[in-house]
Amino acid sequence: MITFAMVLVAVGGTGIGVASATENSAPSSSTVWLCRPGLADNPCTPSLTMTSTTPSGRVLGVHGAQPALHPKVDCFYVYPTVSDQTTPNANLTVDPTERSIALYQAAMFSRDCRVFAPMYRQLTISNIKGQATPAETELAYDDVLSAWIDYLHQYNDGRGVVLIGHSQGAFILRQLIASQIDPKPAMRHLLVSAVLLGGNVTVKKGSDDGGDFQHIRACHSATQVGCVIAYSTFGATPPPDSVFGRTTAPGMQVLCTNPASLAGGSGLLDPIFPTQPFAPGSSIAAGINLLGITMPPVASPWESAPGAYSAQCSSVGGANVLAVTPRRGAPVIHPSPVASWGLHLVDVNLALGNLISVVRSESVAYRSSH
Repeated sequence: MITFAMVLVAVGGTGIGVASATENSAPSSSTVWLCRPGLADNPCTPSLTMTSTTPSGRVLGVHGAQPALHPKVDCFYVYPTVSDQTTPNANLTVDPTERSIALYQAAMFSRDCRVFAPMYRQLTISNIKGQATPAETELAYDDVLSAWIDYLHQYNDGRGVVLIGHSQGAFILRQLIASQIDPKPAMRHLLVSAVLLGGNVTVKKGSDDGGDFQHIRACHSATQVGCVIAYSTFGATPPPDSVFGRTTAPGMQVLCTNPASLAGGSGLLDPIFPTQPFAPGSSIAAGINLLGITMPPVASPWESAPGAYSAQCSSVGGANVLAVTPRRGAPVIHPSPVASWGLHLVDVNLALGNLISVVRSESVAYRSSH
C-alpha cells in the first residue's frame, strides 16, 4: 500500500550530478507545456481577485488583479511531485494534479511575469521511497532540460528569467542551474533570481555560496539579482530524522533565506491560497487536509491573511529551516504527512505574498541594471 510518507521527492535521489546525454541538444519540438503564454485553458493565468482577512479570519476587503499584459521578465516553473500515476515515471498527460499545483504555486506570479511550466516525466508518488533508478531520475531531469533549451531558443529573446521550483522541482532546478547557468556568464546574465523551496540547496558552512553553486549567492535584499531564495518551513523544532534542512555533505549546510526578511532576522509572512480545493481524491489533497489549515469562506478565487505567521531562519534541532509561528489567532498548522516533513506541503503558499513582492522588486532591479 502506498502511504503518504512516500509523497513528493526522494531527497537522496534527485540531487546534483546526474549525467545527461542531452545537455547540448537542439531545442525539442515535443515539449508539452502545462503553462505558456497563449496556451488555451492556461492554469497559470486565472483571475487573481483576492480577499484579505485578519489572521483570525475577519474579512478586510477584496482586491482585483489580473495577469500582467506585457511583463518584462519570465518565470520558468518546475512543479513538485504530484502524480498519482502508478508507473515509476509519470507520462506527459496533464492531469488534474498538475493543473492544481500550477494554480496553487505558480499562477500568482503571472501578475509580474510570463509563466512557463513544462510537463515532465517526474518520479511519481509511488516511486519516491529513495528507490528510483538513475535512469528514471535522469528521465525527469532530461525533460526539464529539454524544455529549458526549447524555452531559450523559442521564447526567451534575451528576457530576464526567474526560476521557481518546489521539492522535486527544486532538486531538478538545482541540477539545471549547476550545469547550465552557474558556470556560464551569459546564462547568469539572464537570471533574475532562483526560488528553490523544499529542495535542500547547500552552501559552505558559514557562507552564502560555494555549495551547489559557485557564482550564485543567497539573496539578501529584494533588489539583489542573480541570487537564490531557498528554505523549508517547520512549525516546530525539526526532529532528528527531519527530511529537510539537513545535509551529510562535509563542510556544507542547507541554505535558509527568509522571504519575509531577506537581510536576516524575523519577518511577517503573507500567506495566499486559492479557494479552489486541490485536485479532489489525490494524495496531495489528502496531505493538505492533514495540515489542518482553516480559512474563512469567501467568494473570490484567492484568499490572503497578511501577518498571520512570523518566520525566522533557525538551526534549533540541528536543521537549517524557516521556523514559522502563528500570530493573532491564526491556526496552528500540523506537519504532514509526519513530523519529519514539517510544513513542506505549504512551503510556497505560506509565503506566497512575500515571494511575489520580492520577485516584483527583483524584476524592477533587473530591468534597471540590464
